[in-house]
Amino acid sequence: MAAAAAVSEAWPELELAERERRRELMLTGPGLEERVRAAGGRLPPRLFTLPLLHYLEVSGCGSLREPGPGLAQGLPQLHSLVLRRNALGPGLSPELGPLPALRVLDLSGNALEALPPGQGLGPADPPGLPQLQSLNLSGNRLRELPADLARCAPRLQTLNLTGNRLDSFPAALFRPGALPLLSELAAADNCLRELSPDIAHLASLKMLDLSNNQLSEIPAELADCPKLKEINFRGNKLKDRRLEKMVSGCQTRSILEYLRVGGRGSGRGKGKAEGPEKEEGRRKRRERKKKESGEGEEEEVDHASRLLLRVLHISESPAPLMVRVSPEVGDVRPFIVGAVVRGMDLQAGNALKRFLTSQTKLHEDLCEKRTVATIATHDLRAVRGPLLYAARPPKDLKIVPLGRREVKAEDLVRQLQQEAEEHRKQKKRQNVSGLHRYLHLLDGKENYPCLVDADGDVISFPPITNSEKTKVKKTTSDLFLEVTSATSLQICKDIMDALVLKMAEINKYTLENKEEGSLSDTEADAISGQPAAPRMNPCAENDGPSPLVVEQVRVVDEEGHLKVVYPSKTDLDTAAASHVTVIR
Repeated sequence: MAAAAAVSEAWPELELAERERRRELMLTGPGLEERVRAAGGRLPPRLFTLPLLHYLEVSGCGSLREPGPGLAQGLPQLHSLVLRRNALGPGLSPELGPLPALRVLDLSGNALEALPPGQGLGPADPPGLPQLQSLNLSGNRLRELPADLARCAPRLQTLNLTGNRLDSFPAALFRPGALPLLSELAAADNCLRELSPDIAHLASLKMLDLSNNQLSEIPAELADCPKLKEINFRGNKLKDRRLEKMVSGCQTRSILEYLRVGGRGSGRGKGKAEGPEKEEGRRKRRERKKKESGEGEEEEVDHASRLLLRVLHISESPAPLMVRVSPEVGDVRPFIVGAVVRGMDLQAGNALKRFLTSQTKLHEDLCEKRTVATIATHDLRAVRGPLLYAARPPKDLKIVPLGRREVKAEDLVRQLQQEAEEHRKQKKRQNVSGLHRYLHLLDGKENYPCLVDADGDVISFPPITNSEKTKVKKTTSDLFLEVTSATSLQICKDIMDALVLKMAEINKYTLENKEEGSLSDTEADAISGQPAAPRMNPCAENDGPSPLVVEQVRVVDEEGHLKVVYPSKTDLDTAAASHVTVIR
């Protein structure tokens, strides 16, 4: 009894998860490291007695060296396992699998050196991870990949190996039919010396990032990948100087065409040095004819001035975010639209300030001082889905507002009212500023709207404030956006369109002007010990800046029926914005 009580006292999260039959659990924070150390550098066995778990995250724990036995047997329904920024390594003992339902596995930022049989991801026969779609091994010390990776996870769609010590890929990875669904392969910042021509067998490959390696050649067979749209080979010392220059210019289509016709250093068509020159001449003649006939004038618009947005469909995302709407919010603020945007650079110069200023301007103009709609932006890394859009009585709604301590909504409103009154007295005028201007929007409301994450924390209290938990910082690159309204759904969509386009403009300006970063000490501390985020937006099909990725977010009712998805085919309509290209 005493031992059981001690375990409950040390791990109250586990007792709560068991009592409430939770499907999601996240263990993090300053006290975690000491508790894991006391458990022998492993996760507590009690954790593996929660068979209903679908999502488990344990992150930022420098004393966690291995998951511990019992994970596979105790968590058979696990869909997502996130063990990032710990001290796992040099292998995994025992191996993780079999986990028959696992779809997302994130082991980034650990100390893994090898994943041999028995100390790796799971068995290969039968497959230990048969449903795995996304695998993130970035920021480790891996010198080689397991030869049976493709057999262990045959349905893999996204593989991130950035920031390891790999000098080659296992031959079995590119065996015909081995990974028929793999669409994204990132292995930047490794020691890769060669790329096998068999990469052409990756029939679904759309994005390939092998920047900052030691490649001297690019196999011509790469051009045979039928769906390849984005490649990045920057930072390699290619023998073919012309090809190296093309790579630096990020001309994806041109690179593939150069390889296809047998460019030098491509391993195909040796002795045909005149081929690329002839092809280039033909291309120029075609463009001259287009100009003379008036065709393609739109294509002649300065590409450098265009904004690129890439829409990622829900089916393409390994862990799509969803918002469930409770019926009671219909009487308060019924409309909500969400979106995920990846690839923002807010670290450089005044990028974050420009972003926040643009949000304020949208609130003043399109949102008509928040009376029509309200925008909220969140650091996606801190957002735990699925989300719940609900309405609660002011005395029951608790939030940690931006720059403040946790408070009940009724107390926060009272504090803001008092501050507004003091402000009026000090300034001797009726006008107030900041959040105080929006308090009247809550007058007469018995319930207040709120957005709640999977941990039960309120991350947004429209139209007043966001939570400190999901605050956007300079280190933020991926964001969750929400627009809520009491007026109409179309207004939410229109304002979301404007916000996304403004973000694309800000990102383009930041990248083109190459501003120097200016991280504060606090923000530097926040990312200390983390591997550099991989560049998930390498060379796009169009010349020019890399596109922001906009991931669809579904909003459903209490029974799971779809209310809205954004962006749909009719959203981000750029007919009135000729400077924008949307890749769907």
